[in-house]
Amino acid sequence: MRWLQFGTFTPMMRSHGTDAPREIYQFGKRGERSFDVIEKYIKLRYRLLPYIYSTAWEVTSGAGTFMRPLVMDFPSDEKVQNLTDQYFFGASVMVAPVLKSMYVTRANDKETESYSEIKSREVYLPAGSDWYDFWTAEKIQGGKTVSKQTPIDIIPLYVKAGAILPFGPDVQFSTQKKWDKLEIRIYRGADGKFVLYEDENDNYNYEKGMYATIAFEWNDKNNTLTVGQRNGKFPGMLKSRTFNIVLVDAANGAGDKPTASVTKSLKYSGKTLKVKL
Repeated sequence: MRWLQFGTFTPMMRSHGTDAPREIYQFGKRGERSFDVIEKYIKLRYRLLPYIYSTAWEVTSGAGTFMRPLVMDFPSDEKVQNLTDQYFFGASVMVAPVLKSMYVTRANDKETESYSEIKSREVYLPAGSDWYDFWTAEKIQGGKTVSKQTPIDIIPLYVKAGAILPFGPDVQFSTQKKWDKLEIRIYRGADGKFVLYEDENDNYNYEKGMYATIAFEWNDKNNTLTVGQRNGKFPGMLKSRTFNIVLVDAANGAGDKPTASVTKSLKYSGKTLKVKL
């Protein structure tokens, strides 16, 4: 379960092995702990595909990085210079994997599993930014260490202030549904930018220029979001769509489920939109 949580925040998520059962149905059924944890992170990975696919484009086109040490983003914070158990995944999400067993003890070659007491993991939040707990949307000032409760279904995730994070639909495979209705989460506290990238998904035509990008820009002082004009095109491209904008706070935009109450719903057809939220 912990390995799969970590795998969700790597460039390629694949439950891989040799001569070992690894399909989700090998780990019980819905309603049982192991199955539910695995399903939760598979679904989260699919919901994050707009963010992950756009990050892949940034890696390809702009020498970006999928995973990187915190010192690359916060070089003036001495506390992150040798921090080896936290990392950035893409531009906005800081991941702190659970690396030690918390709910299984070993003694005399015997393993005992117990979930009666919720354990915690310490996470350092770099100075120079505010941070949001992905699971609770709690906003925390940077430059300090926090203790995050880590029940078996939680990996600590923190989102940098100013982040613009797109969420896709709940699907069983990546192209099951079009991205015609995306949830766009905005984490206030700093200006932010994000470029949504799209192409045909299954070929190399992007190398011939067949792709499209949409730039999002958040002005924190003015509480204004600008959705730029779409650049580029490709066969099968969506002509119009809905962006459900969510200003993240304690009541909205927390966790891995779709937000029930959006801040504003925007109809987008490729032309620049500027809206004060």
